[in-house]
Amino acid sequence: MTHLLLHRSVLWAALFGILVSLSAGANESPSPSSEEFGAAGRVGAPQNVDGLEERIKRIENGLLPPVIIKGQRVEPMKLADRMKFYKTPGLSVAVINHGRIEWARGYGVREVNGDAITAETLFQAASISKPVAAMAALRLVQEGKLNLDEDVNRKLVSWKVPENEFTKQKVVTLRELLSHSAGLTVNGFGGYERDAPVPTLLQVLDGVKPANSEPVRVDTLPGAKWRYAGGGYVLLQQLLLDVAGKQFPALMQNTVLAQIGMTHSTYEQPLPKERWPEAAVGYGATGEKVQGDWHIYPEMAAAGLWTTPTDLASFVIELQQSLAGKSNKVLSQEITKQMLSPQVDDWGLGIKLLGKDSSARFTHSGANEGFRCILVGYNSAGRGAVLMTNSDSGGKLNDELLASIAKEYDWADYLPKEKVLAHIDPKLYSSYAGQYELNPKVSLTVTAEEGRLMVQASDPIKRELLPESETRFFSLAVPAEITFEKDAKGEVFQLILEQSGTRLTAKKIK
Repeated sequence: MTHLLLHRSVLWAALFGILVSLSAGANESPSPSSEEFGAAGRVGAPQNVDGLEERIKRIENGLLPPVIIKGQRVEPMKLADRMKFYKTPGLSVAVINHGRIEWARGYGVREVNGDAITAETLFQAASISKPVAAMAALRLVQEGKLNLDEDVNRKLVSWKVPENEFTKQKVVTLRELLSHSAGLTVNGFGGYERDAPVPTLLQVLDGVKPANSEPVRVDTLPGAKWRYAGGGYVLLQQLLLDVAGKQFPALMQNTVLAQIGMTHSTYEQPLPKERWPEAAVGYGATGEKVQGDWHIYPEMAAAGLWTTPTDLASFVIELQQSLAGKSNKVLSQEITKQMLSPQVDDWGLGIKLLGKDSSARFTHSGANEGFRCILVGYNSAGRGAVLMTNSDSGGKLNDELLASIAKEYDWADYLPKEKVLAHIDPKLYSSYAGQYELNPKVSLTVTAEEGRLMVQASDPIKRELLPESETRFFSLAVPAEITFEKDAKGEVFQLILEQSGTRLTAKKIK
């Protein structure tokens, strides 16, 4: 289920995280022992080791919620407790400070009742595979083998983008593939169980069995708008294969991974059997193990990277150094500037861009079956972090831990969002109650219950919405807001769901 924040029919759940079933403590979950918790592996640690250990302890004991209410005391949370709460067996972290990896550490276990996570344990990077693959594509641009703005069909050999009414008006370019603006379909990919038939790349592109995804096709005008498309990166993978004439894992190894010291990383799918003992095993949100331990992703450029936070931190540092003109092991300073410049909305070439001035940064998250991860790097000042978990509920854990890191390192970003709680007459809530359709297959149900406003999706969990004003509400679970909109008669006819800069409209249907 690889995606940035989106994935097919679960679009609503990814965007409105309060609806994802992350029930607390209904059943006991595997909890790391004191021996398993915190297997260390530091890289480039400063001489004051005791000071660093104290810093790490403050981070481990200072996790923060994504949303807080102004005037209410916030009680910091312990990482071990939150791992248990989120049924996340394992976590691995690398923190970048002053342009180097200040520390890297593993927590918990790679498999329940198994070996401890270390800084060398492999995780599936999921969609963070994309910016690393984008770096390889840009290297070929730098070498003159590809052009960002020419028709990709000119270089594609084994497969061509099918012509239709949209491609007749505007061809698909590499720049559009990398910035999710090519008008291509297929948001993300579910992967394949280890004993299941695995399709070829051409079968994935055409949606032919045993592929479990739809065909990759242009269904909107290329370049007209941003829309996250894992399908575009499958096409990119085929393009790189045709141009370089090498198998994709070998191409990535030679072009990017070896060049910047990502020594533990590989795009090999399936993961070679001799490396299975290095890999974390994936788990679902309720603590169940993924069938076969993990899924296989032939969509390597979109979702296939196996790596560590330390290796991804090296990728972050190389981008930072290249942007500053201090290291150009893969890309020139000029090409790196293009990669980290807005193309469509807040997307660069392969990576999301946020903030400005001292807060300018690049980021990408990832979600494969049983794995959640996030990468953050600031353009200047040499700061950043990579967090990887082996659980479907690990994304929320990552958010809380990233807030603790941000607080400790004095980042202006990723701190809890402060909300002011408004005093609203609960009698108003009945006018908001109803079913709201995000798309023909997905809806939200809003109910008024004993003076509280609740929201529910397809799972049995109801979440409370707290008032910020008479029409605007929020949840303490995630930084997401719902605004109810009224027509000329004063009747609620739709809601607006906002999270992480994304807005979705849901019409009231009953």
